[in-house]
Amino acid sequence: MRKKSILFAIIPAFIGSAQAEEGMWTFDHLPIRQMKQQYGFEPSVEWINHVIQSSARLAEGCSASFVSGDGLVMTNHHCANTCLTDLSDKNHDYFHDGFSAREVSKEPQCPGMELDRLDQVKDVTGRVAEMTAGKHGAEYGKALQVANSVLTKECALGDASHWRCDVVTLYHGGQTALYRYRRYQDVRLVMAPDQDIAFFGGDPDNFTFPRYDIDLSMLRVFEDGKPVHTPFFKFDPKGPKAGDLVFTSGNPGRTQRSLPASVLTFQRDVSLPTIIAAYSTLEGALWQYSRESKTHLIDAQNTLFGVQNALKSLSGTAKALREPEVIEKREAEDQALQAWIDADAERRKTYGDPYKKVEAALAVQRQYYVHDFAITRTVHGLLGDAVMLVSAAHERKKPDTERRAGYHDAELAALETEIAAKVPVHTELETTTLALGMTTMRQILGEDDAAVHLILGTKSPDERAVELIQGTKLADPAERLALYKGGVKAIEASKDPMIVLARHLQPVLDTIRNRSRDQIEAPMHEAQGTIARAQFARAQAKGKADTLYPDATFSPRLSYGTVKGFQDGAKAIAPFTDFAGMYKHATGSDPFRLPQVWLDAKPHLNLSTKLDYVSTNDIVGGNSGSPVINRQGDVVGLIFDGNLDSLAGDLYYDIERNRAVSTDTSAIMAALRTVYHADALADELESGKLKSRPE
Repeated sequence: MRKKSILFAIIPAFIGSAQAEEGMWTFDHLPIRQMKQQYGFEPSVEWINHVIQSSARLAEGCSASFVSGDGLVMTNHHCANTCLTDLSDKNHDYFHDGFSAREVSKEPQCPGMELDRLDQVKDVTGRVAEMTAGKHGAEYGKALQVANSVLTKECALGDASHWRCDVVTLYHGGQTALYRYRRYQDVRLVMAPDQDIAFFGGDPDNFTFPRYDIDLSMLRVFEDGKPVHTPFFKFDPKGPKAGDLVFTSGNPGRTQRSLPASVLTFQRDVSLPTIIAAYSTLEGALWQYSRESKTHLIDAQNTLFGVQNALKSLSGTAKALREPEVIEKREAEDQALQAWIDADAERRKTYGDPYKKVEAALAVQRQYYVHDFAITRTVHGLLGDAVMLVSAAHERKKPDTERRAGYHDAELAALETEIAAKVPVHTELETTTLALGMTTMRQILGEDDAAVHLILGTKSPDERAVELIQGTKLADPAERLALYKGGVKAIEASKDPMIVLARHLQPVLDTIRNRSRDQIEAPMHEAQGTIARAQFARAQAKGKADTLYPDATFSPRLSYGTVKGFQDGAKAIAPFTDFAGMYKHATGSDPFRLPQVWLDAKPHLNLSTKLDYVSTNDIVGGNSGSPVINRQGDVVGLIFDGNLDSLAGDLYYDIERNRAVSTDTSAIMAALRTVYHADALADELESGKLKSRPE
């Protein structure tokens, strides 16, 4: 019996059955037996706790890690794009040209950025089951809402400004965990390289390998005006070798490896084509907008990067779903589980036919998806702020247990910080994207649709967008904060055109939200929870329960693998690239243009230095910024991408072809010392301590 315990209670696991290095494992259910059998490595409780405490999550959708005892954080350049863009001005384009603070006092705060570090996880499956017992459909959905309110309020300990609490549904409803994070809202920029080396090769090289990027940003977390002191990963400047066992600690966003075939069919036929079409149109508009002026390019480049990245990822998933065997295999798995249920009277009584309930929920979703998507995709930017302010005013009037997620007492501190963030608003870009959203809405719904009339009135989309953007004051955080603090009275009295439109939209959006909650999400959650419990019972009967892992949920996970190349057809792809290959890959033209500082540094670099590498770690979107660590728990790399075959990782894992792509720590150290002359930062990484920076 172990005398030391992991930071939280063990939660039994089930669903996706793992083979080899497959799986994004919760820290309370690591595949220790498999790791020991395959690699002779059994992580100690101390090792696990150290990894948990040294890892972090950026609330807007990335992973990160502490790499010094003075709050220094490592993540990707593309995870700090918003910060770099927000801090830029007419004289400084930090997104493109990079940034380096030579002393701590010169490290600027990233507007609105939040970093979270896991503190505790509790299994609350039983409590949720008690609060939802005997309820179905809309009543089940409302009961889940109450459970979320009660659990997060208890978890935050009356101090929501310091604690973030998330109720996480694992196994699509089969299990529920309550995650508590230490919340940090003073995150500052330390260093970021040029965009042309962080994203060298641009979209053509995105999701490919060989790769030649240093996709790096360094941040620092402060509290009460001073750098925080936390556990941290030691930085190994040598990096890994081929064949080394390595781990990634991160927050994979979403996978669908255990969803029913009918859900995947809906995505293949309805949701993915709709989303991809909208993103493709937006990409074209942003590309054209960026070409109109240097200012437009600076304003739109971060958004364009995000859209292109999402398009490539979504298109990869859509392509995988069009392969007949993917859904056919899932259908066979669904049928086998239902047959196992039907083969026993007691099992039939316990589980019934959950797949029929899934189909019923999907029938509603098919009926309304495109209509609802057309309306809700217009709600972004300043209009999104207006809708949020109107919602916040009305939700806060309700008892906490009746509020929608995002407006519970335990979540209001984060909401107010978001409202007050001094994030620049690019009005021309806002006008362009709002007009595009309204145009698409009218094309999908038709000119006679009630929502179209409500939003546009007698104006064209272009005219209405100009009227709204030019007439609103919501770009001013003080105005947003005043409306928020003024509550319903201030919202109802406001003549701001965005607020007026948001008030009119509220009943429409409430109808969409309530229908989704009551007729789609709640029955789907209930049915998929039943499926999950049946899958676990079946696996347990076969003695395979310890090989099952949950789908990704943007919560802390560990994956393990080895540094290993792969076959691309008849071509063997080596696991490492180096600086020599990078210079050879450069053409001098975008997106294969190297920054001048890298051209100048070439004679001083060891060109055989390892740059990027691939490993068999199982990752997806959300893992960006994850540290790659070795057996000793030291950082040897920084995850920033996957190869082309990893795009299907949302649906399945293939050890022969799926690869995670990382920047080698040896390349990071060479870049800091030889290219950017950031010796103080390099010293801090190597020593784990902050030293005074030169002026």
